Order: sequence, then structure tokens, then C-alpha cells
Amino acid sequence: MDWDKLRIFHAVADAGSLTHAGDALHLSQSAVSRQIRGLEESLNTTLFHRHARGLILTEQGELLFDATRAMAKRLETATARIRDSEEEVFGELRVTTAVGFGTLWLAPRLPKLYEKYPDLKIDLMLEERVLDLPMREADVAVRMKEPSQADLIRKKLMSIRMRCYASADYIARYGRPEALEDLSTHRLICQTPSAPQVAAGASLVAQLMSSDVRSTLTVNNYFGVLQAVVHNLGIGVLPDYIVEDFPSLERIFPEIESGEVPVFLAFPEELRHSKRVAAFREFVQDEIMAHRRTIREIRDRDAD
Repeated sequence: MDWDKLRIFHAVADAGSLTHAGDALHLSQSAVSRQIRGLEESLNTTLFHRHARGLILTEQGELLFDATRAMAKRLETATARIRDSEEEVFGELRVTTAVGFGTLWLAPRLPKLYEKYPDLKIDLMLEERVLDLPMREADVAVRMKEPSQADLIRKKLMSIRMRCYASADYIARYGRPEALEDLSTHRLICQTPSAPQVAAGASLVAQLMSSDVRSTLTVNNYFGVLQAVVHNLGIGVLPDYIVEDFPSLERIFPEIESGEVPVFLAFPEELRHSKRVAAFREFVQDEIMAHRRTIREIRDRDAD
């Protein structure tokens, strides 16, 4: 298939007009029209319906436009990677992480990264499914376990634990439980046991559920658990990194927590020299260090 004709087709489909596409491509309307006719003849199909208000894609045209749009995006990404230099950080960076970590910790800190690198285009993909980095489903991953895929550069960022929290208002209204038996007079809020989650968190939930819990609310992600806890609905099982950003929450059962959950940053070996990846890695490491300092300050304050 003629790449030049595809480029012209994409411009026409995007603009919805031969004239506007010709202006963008610095071609005459007749030259653009000839290329579109040639492409339609080679495919033996009609790609556009001619309408008084412009051009409308046919069903076959929509299929081809989806393909050229994906091609254009991949070319833009490849161009940005090629143009990476010591002085510039720009272009698309696809970052994948879990819903809880992405919504509660990473996203609120991204303004600092954009402030330093305003030309970055971050595609933040929040899902529990582990994306295939070597197959380029994402550029960088922040995960709650060490990645097992080959050909990845990985770095342990920190460890987290799942703990029990309640709002100060909830405690003032319903009292602070001192032992697991006291859950019989409280509502437990946690991630749905069947939802994808780290084994350490699931084990802690199972331990708590074995008590005579009066009422429960299960949610399929930690953002929902947090919202319920903040709104005084009960005692929630949450990752300890939320303490920094939600100081109104108080820890319940200080002696009970999950095992350590490691947090890893990983990216493909082929992106070792990418300036966008390096900028993101440096940003996350700086934020982790600041987070650790804040947690130490909170711990020292609570100990006084």
C-alpha cells in the first residue's frame, strides 16, 4: 500500500475536507483528490461520502482511519524518542500502576513533574493487570511486586504495609476499638476479597474478617475504601502511604498490620537512555525520599 497516499488520506479524514487537507499538506485540491481516488481504486472501495458540508467517512474509511490514526500516534512516539536529548524532555510517556497507588499517591504529585517538564505527555494507565513492558504496552511500570518479565531494568522504591485507619470524627462518635473483638461494634471497610490485590493485604483482610465483624463494606479498589473511611463510615484497611496526605486519619490496632509489600519501578532495557524515563524515575525517587521524611516526622510526632 502506498504510504504517501495513506498520509494524504489521513489528513483528509482528519480535516473532513480536501481543501483543508491540501492546505495542511501544501498540495492543491486536485492533487489531493487524485491521490484519494488512486487509493480507493487500489482498495476497490469507497472511502468517503461526498456531502454538501464536507466529506464523511464510509464504514471502510472508518476502518482505514483507525489504522492510520494508530500509525500516526506510533510515529509521533517514535519521533519523540529519537529526538530525546540531554537538554530536552518531551513527548509521550506511558506509565502503568495499580489503581490505589496511582490515584492516592502518584497522581496528586504529578504537578511537580509537569512544572519541571511542561512538554511531557503522560498517559497514566491505572489497572491491576500487569502490562507487558517488553511488548511495549507501557513504557514504565510501578508495581507492588518485583516484575518477573525478562529484559527489564527494575529498582525497588520502597516497602508499604496495609494497616487499619479511621477518621478522627468516626472515633469521636463511635469510640476507638482496642482489640479485634471490638470489631463486633464497628463496620469494617476493605477491598473486595475476590478483587486483584497483593497477598499481604488479602491475608490481613482475612485475619480481620475472622473476627465477629458486625457490618462490612467491600470495594474493588482502595480509592473507594478511602472515600468511605474519610466520610466516617467505618474502619478501613488501607496502604500506609495515605497517612501523609490524609492527616485526619488515625491508625487503629497499632500492633496489627500486613507483611511488607515491595514497590518496584521497571522499564524495558531498550529505554535505558530515554530522557523521559530518566526524568520520571528521578521524580519518583525524589518524591519517595520526601515521603519517607514526612512519615518519619509523623512517627516522631505521634511518639511524643
